[in-house]
Amino acid sequence: MDAKEAAEQFAEMFPQVYRRFHRRVPHTEYRLTSESLAIVQHLADSGPLTVTEAARHMDRSQAAMSELIARLVTRGLLARMPDERDRRRTLIWMTETGRQTLESARSVLSPALVARAIEQMSFADRRRLIEAVQRLLDTNPTQGDEEE
Repeated sequence: MDAKEAAEQFAEMFPQVYRRFHRRVPHTEYRLTSESLAIVQHLADSGPLTVTEAARHMDRSQAAMSELIARLVTRGLLARMPDERDRRRTLIWMTETGRQTLESARSVLSPALVARAIEQMSFADRRRLIEAVQRLLDTNPTQGDEEE
């Protein structure tokens, strides 16, 4: 099978894999609106910020951002802490609960469903699956021809 045919078959199978193993969790489990998720995600990527910095990044008023952050603090997802470099400033940072919630919200596939399926495979097939997916991820698809 040539690369184009393999790519077409993989692309055809991928939605089936996604549907079969998708993590079906109500959005309410995360207790995050899309805006709250964006804030928590930005903190995870950038590190602790002041309310003003978060408001500027999210293009929100400081009052609106302060209210949203207060709700996330109340829920235990974020915490206020003094800035070690400037004690006059207060930073917002993720709590352990916030980190776990973000990890859960980012999870696309159900580890339990995938594990049950993989348990039915031989050890050699499991290893080949992981190695093949890793090799696929290790490639650089932007090299060569543009997308057709």
